Amino acid sequence: MLTHIEKVLDDAQLQQVTALIATGRFADGRESAGKAARRVKLNEELSLDPARFSELNNLVMGSLVKHPVFRSAAMPLKTAAPYYARYNAGMSYGAHVDDPVMGQGELYRSDLSVTVFLCEPDSYDGGELCIQTAFGEQQVKLPAGDAVLYPSSSIHRVAEVTRGERLVAVSWIQSMIRSPEQRALLHELNLAREALLQKSSDAPETQQVNHAYINLVRMWSDV
Repeated sequence: MLTHIEKVLDDAQLQQVTALIATGRFADGRESAGKAARRVKLNEELSLDPARFSELNNLVMGSLVKHPVFRSAAMPLKTAAPYYARYNAGMSYGAHVDDPVMGQGELYRSDLSVTVFLCEPDSYDGGELCIQTAFGEQQVKLPAGDAVLYPSSSIHRVAEVTRGERLVAVSWIQSMIRSPEQRALLHELNLAREALLQKSSDAPETQQVNHAYINLVRMWSDV
């Protein structure tokens, strides 16, 4: 399931993000890649002093993890610190699957990947995030401040940038709900639950849906 998360960052936050990134430098992204990814990865990753990195991550990930759509769709147990990738003209990231287990020290399982777009789509050509799904390849290129959540197990790539600069933040999530099918069902049920709670929180059908959702999370959660 691909989930579009709108307005993770507002205009003021995007300006702060841009200013912080401008104080760092970019290095060859292949330095952080595994053997398989190194063959197809052609981008640059941000290097920044720890204090500014912390400020940047608090802005980007702090906003993401509080977003209600992210929380409903991902049901996060562990969320990794992001990396910030830049693609200039001629750069791309070939088809690959993210590593199943990540981290240094404390390990986590990568159930979901998330890309937060940090520049407007009309500022660069190409650079679509292309994700293989059961319905064929889906191409994603979102407004600055929006994000897309997708299975880490999917084959995905970044199309070559032919003009301008593509700038994104990328992270991974271990979900409380390991099964993608169960996670998708819970997200759909929660959308209905939230609508019912806003419309008529004391209605019997609202209480039934709320009860079912809570106990399905209890039944299926892997914590």
